[in-house]
Amino acid sequence: MRHARPEDLDRLEPLLEKLRRIDGLKEKSRGTFYRGSRAFLHFHEHEGGFFADLRLGDDFERFPATSATEKKALLTAVAEALRPPR
Repeated sequence: MRHARPEDLDRLEPLLEKLRRIDGLKEKSRGTFYRGSRAFLHFHEHEGGFFADLRLGDDFERFPATSATEKKALLTAVAEALRPPR
């Protein structure tokens, strides 16, 4: 598993565009998003598939991010992670 390269991120561009529109996220470098001063989300490629590491609490959790269904689930998880505690 390796960090996504620019050509990998080209294939994820529609997803990246959606992430860029989410309040509270800042894209420090292409495909690497921060929440405040902490890394929050970045991407990996493995055997033609994509994965996102999303910070949930103090740790990162890996989410598949290749299919439309997986990307939708990732966006839902991002929204949940950004939701203020109740």
